[in-house]
Amino acid sequence: MSPQKFAGYAPIQIGLHWLIAALVLFQLVFGESMVTATEAAEEGETIGTSDFILATAHYWVGITILILVAARLIVRLRNGAAAPVDDNPIMALAAKATHWLFYLLLVIVPTTGLLAVYANPEIGEIHQLAKPAFIVLIVLHAGAALFHHFILHDGTLRRMLVPARPAQ
Repeated sequence: MSPQKFAGYAPIQIGLHWLIAALVLFQLVFGESMVTATEAAEEGETIGTSDFILATAHYWVGITILILVAARLIVRLRNGAAAPVDDNPIMALAAKATHWLFYLLLVIVPTTGLLAVYANPEIGEIHQLAKPAFIVLIVLHAGAALFHHFILHDGTLRRMLVPARPAQ
């Protein structure tokens, strides 16, 4: 049985995109609890219940993101990515670079988090550098999607909201 090819994005691609986005947002908002827990452990202090719960969630959400990104990359290799809606080579290059930077961060960040826990706590400093990088990429990505939707009216944003029908 050959895989279905889609003219835009398949439902699984859209679902993984938004699920990973929500989990990354959770990490960005509540990730400081992991720093609080780590510092308390280093100083032999106890942490509050909420920081403990959020630090534990940060750990497991990071692992979940890593697994979901692996699934997303497999689906992307299988289904491909939707072609750009316009022929502007600069916009196409910017979109491709932004997407691959996201993939890179989505693999490196959970990996460095795990390495900080299990191998070398100093790697946690590298892990923490990801927060501003993610914020910059998210602002660029969301801004570009809104630009395409409200200024260019080219359907780019709609492709990540409404699944494409299988190509005939």
